[in-house]
Amino acid sequence: MEYIKGLRKYVGHKPLLMVGATVLILDSKNRLLMLKRSDNSAWGVPGGAMELGETFEETAKRETLEETGLEVGAMALFGMFSGPELYYRYPNGDEVYNVSVVYLTHDMRGEIKLKDGEHRKFRYFELSSLPEQISPPLKPILRKLVETFK
Repeated sequence: MEYIKGLRKYVGHKPLLMVGATVLILDSKNRLLMLKRSDNSAWGVPGGAMELGETFEETAKRETLEETGLEVGAMALFGMFSGPELYYRYPNGDEVYNVSVVYLTHDMRGEIKLKDGEHRKFRYFELSSLPEQISPPLKPILRKLVETFK
């Protein structure tokens, strides 16, 4: 997020394109790992903004490690998402239009340790019973995930 923080010095809260990567982590029972955000109390998944010079894969793995303490191994491209449904206004007023490359994995190592302060708790959810309060830009991604596993 250092790149985005730097841009914010010039544009304030105005909308930015935020390019990033997300990882949908499924356990052996195909339950989805979700994280409860500290800023808006909505559920999300590991992921975040790309830093200059990173690949999407590097961003996905770095963000997952930073947010959960998990090391991700092999990932499969799940999809690319953009458009008005991925618009988000953060509680501090910053506006973004997300462009997100999303990966799917069952391959992770380590113990979950929420260590960046961005999240308060974690839980694995059955795809048939995802929580009501989901971070808005994640909703179209999870709709596609649920459809894929029907």
